[in-house]
Amino acid sequence: MNVFSHPDFDGHERVLFGHDPKSGLKAIIAIHNTNLGPALGGCRMWPYASEGEALKDVLRLSRGMTYKSALANLPLGGGKAVILGDPRQQKTPELLRAMGRFIESANGHYITAEDSGTSVPDLKIMTEETSYVAGVMEKPCADGHLRSGDPSPSTAYGVYRGLMSAVEFRMGRTDLSGLKVAIQGVGNVGFRLAKHLHEAGAELWVTDIYDDMVQRCVNELGAKAVSSDEIYSLDVDVFAPCAMGGILNDETVSQLKAKVVAGAANNQLESPVHGNLLRDRGILYAPDYAINSGGIIDVCYERMGNFDPKAVNDHIESIHSTLMEIFTRAESEKQPTHVIADQVARERFSKPAENLQSA
Repeated sequence: MNVFSHPDFDGHERVLFGHDPKSGLKAIIAIHNTNLGPALGGCRMWPYASEGEALKDVLRLSRGMTYKSALANLPLGGGKAVILGDPRQQKTPELLRAMGRFIESANGHYITAEDSGTSVPDLKIMTEETSYVAGVMEKPCADGHLRSGDPSPSTAYGVYRGLMSAVEFRMGRTDLSGLKVAIQGVGNVGFRLAKHLHEAGAELWVTDIYDDMVQRCVNELGAKAVSSDEIYSLDVDVFAPCAMGGILNDETVSQLKAKVVAGAANNQLESPVHGNLLRDRGILYAPDYAINSGGIIDVCYERMGNFDPKAVNDHIESIHSTLMEIFTRAESEKQPTHVIADQVARERFSKPAENLQSA
């Protein structure tokens, strides 16, 4: 398995491979950059088709976390971890403890959090072996009650606000009543996004690899279930990818009828050229690491030990102004939004860490 010559290797500081024969753990940790602080990023467990696919995912995801934290003005670097395996069939306490030991071996250069296929209870098991875990502490809500450390609500709310920004910019409307939205993936984040949209009066079409997730949206939110192949070509206003990355490619972009692409998934573009294709087709793309930063904002404040729900919410609300800056610059400079997002992130990334908003 080539790493340094891999097309998605981007000067990563460290790529670690972990194997525990007893528990069956096979995992990769990628630390992209720690210029602004320790690398914080989720731990994903997924039934990858191959080890090569897992490596591609972790390299791309970790790079995205560097840019996400910089764009969100957080004193953090970018990293990610992936566990190769089916979370519904192969996850065990022994495997999670082995993952905790693997994370501990990075000596604090990487801090993990929840991601697809892992949960707060999973992370709590990892804390038996490592202290480098975020998103597990109960946190105060604005109403004084406590909530789980799960950052998914913050991610979903940030995506919801970002989706509203994109709809306002592209369609000139702030009222979401009757807005037609197709959501691909309705897990922890996707379902919460769907709930926000439902409460705002939007009409929903949903798909997921797990039928029970789809049925929950149908039963609770009045969503319409569609197949994984149908989701791209629906005559809707917004396409919201909230599952795996690389889903905007030659085949799928050509099928889209939506005016806006705004969702929670990481690395939505299979390659940069597909961001160009979206622009050519008049589709406004909300760059993934700009719109889905609510979760990393949440866990950053927790990790720094001063979790103020109002401060966290205010920080998440800044996703709106960041996206509007990206959309406006992209329009005036006649560039795709992903190109401008990268430029803005690099501008912020080049600042000394002490000048970033500290959590």
